[in-house]
Amino acid sequence: MAGTLMSSDSDSDLEVLEQLSDWDNEDTDGDEGPSGSRRSYCRIDYTQCLTDAEFTFRFRLNKAAVQLLLSEIMPHVKVTCNRNHGVAPLHQLLLTLRFYALGTMLISVADFVGVSKSTASRIVHDISGAIAILYNKYIVMHPNHVDKFFQYGQFPRVLGAIDCTHIRIQSPNHTIGEEFRNRKGYFSLNVQAVCDADLKFMNVVARWPGSAHDATIFNNSVLRAQCEAGTFGNRWLLADSAYPNRCYMLTPILNPSARNEQKYNDAHIATRNLIERTFGVWKRRFPVISLSMRLSLENIQKVIIATAVLHNICRIHNLQETPAEVQIPFQAMDDDDLQTVGVQDSRDRTELIEAYFSTM
Repeated sequence: MAGTLMSSDSDSDLEVLEQLSDWDNEDTDGDEGPSGSRRSYCRIDYTQCLTDAEFTFRFRLNKAAVQLLLSEIMPHVKVTCNRNHGVAPLHQLLLTLRFYALGTMLISVADFVGVSKSTASRIVHDISGAIAILYNKYIVMHPNHVDKFFQYGQFPRVLGAIDCTHIRIQSPNHTIGEEFRNRKGYFSLNVQAVCDADLKFMNVVARWPGSAHDATIFNNSVLRAQCEAGTFGNRWLLADSAYPNRCYMLTPILNPSARNEQKYNDAHIATRNLIERTFGVWKRRFPVISLSMRLSLENIQKVIIATAVLHNICRIHNLQETPAEVQIPFQAMDDDDLQTVGVQDSRDRTELIEAYFSTM
């Protein structure tokens, strides 16, 4: 599908969505006029007043992608007036996307649509949950990129590249807060992900505190059970030295001494670098996950999964990477926290080095 993902009818289609209900013309957030009648709040039709480039910059997706996404989440969006105070589904989605783009205080995006902070919080909760429901549709493990991975580092039989990244959060509370303090001293969730050769997520685990070791997350994952059951055939995950070396997961050699070992490491690094690139594109497009989120743990997990789904939607539709509208701290883009676990099963790795990399 073309990078612009636009058809000649997209604006008119969005206009129809904009007019799906009359809720968008009234905000029942507690304010009433002098006669006791509801105060009307006229919301801006951003699909009409912004060019597609301006729209994409503010909402991280273009108009056609928003149209498609809205149609997919509609079955999961609560549209009763009492729940979200008269905000139409389209504006609920735009408010949430704006929050992902800014990663700022909820009051800022609440003002953007003209609702209270509490209403904005409920909308972000509901819409993030609705988008996260699409996980199984857009984030899928598949063994189809062996040839594409090979083009990056001439590494054979690669299933995917796996790594963890820390997503900053505020301390949840004094009781469990220290569980979320990572080795670098700040509070975070340690999020594990696997990517394919097109920088799309194939697996995301976003429930572990920052103190959790990368290997612990993997060892307790469904992905490990699938790998050990041979679900993906004779293919390898490429991981750094924070992970265990297994017959289905290969890690670098810590101190290469031979030429074929160095070739193995070079190919491994060139291919595994794709997961670092994936994290970078994800965090730049959705700065909310690069800054310290001030939400409940449940909402943070929903935002992480939702933005991962949106990242894949952007990659599937070839949407160009959008520069961050806010400044992202450098450490948020380079937060590798390597904790070596050592080699535990190096037979497959040794055979690969001797049989393949010795002949290169």
